Amino acid sequence: MWYFFITVGVFAAVLLLSLVMVHLGFRVPPNPETADPGRLGLVFQTVSIPTVSQKRLFGWLLPVPGARSTMVILHGWGGNAEQMLPMALPFHRAGMNVLLVDARNHGRSDRDGYSSLPRFADDLEKSIEWLRQTHPECSRKIALLGHSVGGGAVLFAASRRSDIGAVISVSAFAHPKWMMRRFLKQVHVPALLSTFVIRYVEWLIGYRYDKIAPLNTICHIKCPVLLVHGGVDRTVPVEDAMSIKQGCSRPYIKLLIVESAGHESVEKIRAHEGELVQFLKESG
Repeated sequence: MWYFFITVGVFAAVLLLSLVMVHLGFRVPPNPETADPGRLGLVFQTVSIPTVSQKRLFGWLLPVPGARSTMVILHGWGGNAEQMLPMALPFHRAGMNVLLVDARNHGRSDRDGYSSLPRFADDLEKSIEWLRQTHPECSRKIALLGHSVGGGAVLFAASRRSDIGAVISVSAFAHPKWMMRRFLKQVHVPALLSTFVIRYVEWLIGYRYDKIAPLNTICHIKCPVLLVHGGVDRTVPVEDAMSIKQGCSRPYIKLLIVESAGHESVEKIRAHEGELVQFLKESG
């Protein structure tokens, strides 16, 4: 009998510790921008965008005189708009307006509890709505680019809309369940408990993982999609990108593998800026 109670107690303690680790993992440390696009010689506007829960998002709009199309760019977990500036330059030089946004809990945007892929997508969609309402002249065509969690968020957001012209998803994971299992294995959470933890996170964020998995959401996108992934990405293996592509084999979904790039290798991806810009031109 005592053995039973001890076993249950240990199980409960490990489960509780695992859930505490999940909550800590969902917290994003402050990482505000320390410079602005002016240091690159760019003309920009600092913008404040209303989002859900009466919170506001920080962002930069990089206008191009006379341009009627806009690329909206979203960072990854723990990132901010400044870190995505190098990715904005090719599109800006190609004649597109660029809107860089900080998701809630990131950069200079308002804090609001935990972060998640659906919340990234909500902030992205609020940014699109703001752009259409306040800058209709820039909204003839809207394209999306996101990195990592942001890469999953642009796919999720585009799957819910019919007004997106093109999507570029960089270093996105194929399924959040796969990502969670990799994380839980790294922190030595027993496999038996992983299912409980995953179900708890699904309850916490209000979505089943299958609903928001890029592997599934990409099949509901009607515009051209370019998946970009580093061949030596150790955070999200390149096999995830291959799985997303293979899971929805349609002619307007393309995959670009940058062989020498890791998860944060923005400069190596920028070396392929010609292919990114050409993709947008071909998307109409």
